[in-house]
Amino acid sequence: MDQKSLNTPQFPSRLPQVGTTVFTVMSALAAEHQAINLGQGFPDFPCDRQLIADVNAAMLADHNQYPPMAGIPCLRQEVAKKNLALYDHYYDPDTEITITAGGTQGIITAILACVSPGDEVVIIEPAYDSYRPSIELAGGKTIAVSLLAQRDAHGRVSSYEIPWEELSKAIGNKTRLVIINTPHNPTGMVWQRSDLDRLAQLVKATDALILSDEVYEHMVYDGKQHQSVASHPELAARSFLISSFGKTYHVTGWKVGYVAAPANMMKEFRKVHQFNVFTVNTPMQYGLAKYLQEPRHYLDLAPFYQSKRDYFRAGLQGTRFNLLPSPGTYFQCADYTNLQVPEAKLGEAEFCAWLTTEVGVAAIPISAFYDQPKESGVIRFCFAKQEQTLHTALNRLKAL
Repeated sequence: MDQKSLNTPQFPSRLPQVGTTVFTVMSALAAEHQAINLGQGFPDFPCDRQLIADVNAAMLADHNQYPPMAGIPCLRQEVAKKNLALYDHYYDPDTEITITAGGTQGIITAILACVSPGDEVVIIEPAYDSYRPSIELAGGKTIAVSLLAQRDAHGRVSSYEIPWEELSKAIGNKTRLVIINTPHNPTGMVWQRSDLDRLAQLVKATDALILSDEVYEHMVYDGKQHQSVASHPELAARSFLISSFGKTYHVTGWKVGYVAAPANMMKEFRKVHQFNVFTVNTPMQYGLAKYLQEPRHYLDLAPFYQSKRDYFRAGLQGTRFNLLPSPGTYFQCADYTNLQVPEAKLGEAEFCAWLTTEVGVAAIPISAFYDQPKESGVIRFCFAKQEQTLHTALNRLKAL
């Protein structure tokens, strides 16, 4: 039969407003023009060979069949030990911790588990791009408030602050879920203990749940400590905590993370989890369980990335980029509007395309993290790269 004569039925899109992510677009553009990719957030250096050896040993020990749906017990136990040691909160590994196929799967599963059609979900923009589509797939209504951009005397963005007044107005009796992200992608800002206290007050008289995206929890700098919802009893009692082994151990392609939550919330989470992935790669779970036994593997992460941040910031200090604070994550935001090039007048997406094709360094526009793009002249670089990669990128950026 002639293939051209066959008819493929049409059907309505569940996500009609969604296209290819900006990360995929910019990475493809970087590859096409052989640009240094400081856009998409993944390292260009290898993980610890010991972790590879631990996974390989698990494979050779024939840990290659389905594991328990919630994850292997020894990995859930190590996660419980870590959270108790760091945040003084005990999650029962049997009923309150589930191993997921990365942080993003944890996010959509938590949303599908608790959000029903018509429920309101509050997010703070700029926001990681999976939040809104996940809410839409659940039939929820997204209520977005925007971080407050602080500007210097020259009108350039200098920092971001939590929009407490707008957040207070957004949270009400119809709110099913509030999504927070600390350390924050894309801005790098981190929540303080006082921020968690304030959030707890806002939700206290409501039935709102919290989804706390903490995949960069071990990347908080300058001697500061990560403030997790797990460390705040009032919030821990109503929160899904999301974390990522991929981010922590430089293995983003493995797509393994975990979610921790009170038992009644985790019971509903697992109902959805078992039918969207069922379970997660077995030998990698065993390898991660063994590797997690040594706390320095995550405790040393902050100084490791802080040295990269400081190197990258020092390299940009002599340029006309205005650097925003980067107290957490492996991202550095910069205002480019003071550059002495005609392209400094371009919108963020167009500027990033020009930077990639003409300068040879890929970055991500902050405007892409809003549902309706808000132009502020700020772009995001990823400094989770080898020093030579950063050195070459800095030399190209210094020429602007």
